[in-house]
Amino acid sequence: MLLQGKNIFKTYGNLKVLKGIHIDILEGEIVSIIGPSGAGKTTLLHILGTLEKADERKDYYLSIDGIPINHQSSKQLAQFRNQSLGFVFQFHGLLPEFTALENVSFPALIHGVSKKKAKKLAMELLEKLNIQNQAHQKPNTLSGGEQQRVAVARALINHPKLVLADEPTGNLDSDNADALHELFFDIRNQFGCCFVIVTHNQKLAKQADKIITLKDGQIV
Repeated sequence: MLLQGKNIFKTYGNLKVLKGIHIDILEGEIVSIIGPSGAGKTTLLHILGTLEKADERKDYYLSIDGIPINHQSSKQLAQFRNQSLGFVFQFHGLLPEFTALENVSFPALIHGVSKKKAKKLAMELLEKLNIQNQAHQKPNTLSGGEQQRVAVARALINHPKLVLADEPTGNLDSDNADALHELFFDIRNQFGCCFVIVTHNQKLAKQADKIITLKDGQIV
């Protein structure tokens, strides 16, 4: 089991966003999380990705790759995210002043990899994602599809077992969205990593190994 979560609750003031989520994800699975706006999909993804903390409860439990997340410090969580998780968001989040190659390299540099090796790893990923010709271009010169491929390469550079994606095709046209969907499955087959994807795209959702439907903060 790659990820296990039990009794995940999240409350903001008087607003109960998540109301006791239980979730199990196997290694190598592609899992889609669907549901109406306001159902708690992004909040759940952020908790699974350690970007947010769930409500403190005695019966709450979250582990990723055998590591209990509950009582990790902020510093420990930041290190864990860098080493073990990858993130792809609807808005690519690339740093505009740096090239595609440099953007992909940053997580490896933070991990302590040398600049030379980080750039080598980044170029290898850009080649695998068929975007090596844009390696020295800045994000504003790339198409939406190219920007998302760079973001995917950045997510993969530290070889995470788990990649979390929040509406990754939300800003893409149908052709680029389809291409990105195929890329996720190719990456899973090549690298063996698991994807958890929040999406409104029914085509992508139906292609997943597992579909989790949220409504009013609960799995239905």
